[in-house]
Amino acid sequence: MNELDQSLVLWANGLVGQSKLLDGFMEVLVSDYFTPVLNSLVLLGLWFSGETDAKRYQNQLTTLIGGIAVGFSNAQVAIINALVFRDRPFVGLDINLHFYPPTDSSFPANAASVAFAMATAVFLRHRRLGGALYTLAAFWGIARVYSGVHYPSDIIGGAVIGAIAALLAASLVRFLAFIPRNVFKVFRAVYIA
Repeated sequence: MNELDQSLVLWANGLVGQSKLLDGFMEVLVSDYFTPVLNSLVLLGLWFSGETDAKRYQNQLTTLIGGIAVGFSNAQVAIINALVFRDRPFVGLDINLHFYPPTDSSFPANAASVAFAMATAVFLRHRRLGGALYTLAAFWGIARVYSGVHYPSDIIGGAVIGAIAALLAASLVRFLAFIPRNVFKVFRAVYIA
């Protein structure tokens, strides 16, 4: 897998500098802000949307699941990073770094875990919107490989962790449904839900 990882990074990174349009697109995508902010705005929009009280409640549960999933995925990545350290591609390969040089472990990709956690949380309730977030998460991962900060297996590992974190969060919220139901009642009383 290591040879395949290296070959894919070298191939993708070899495209850097070939097209200003592609480089500019990847600069936007690789950013630590574009995808997380867009995903967060989607969750915020869901929090306040819904034609009926029941639909709004389900959307608020989706937002809650997304937030918990991000926490779970970050915790899982932190645990793995404490046990295993993998150098970033730019450390051992001759590549054109198209991003700032992160110093934490390359595997698993925390960015992918967060993006796929949010996408999965939304997909469980809203297939099209979740599909769009999956697409954005995949492009974020591709941009990070293109830019030389992750190997493809880092992205795949992060994606799996994020999806599992969202499924665990959904199960937890379903199991403890009485808690959000009562908390959301208080939120509605003060007009924040």
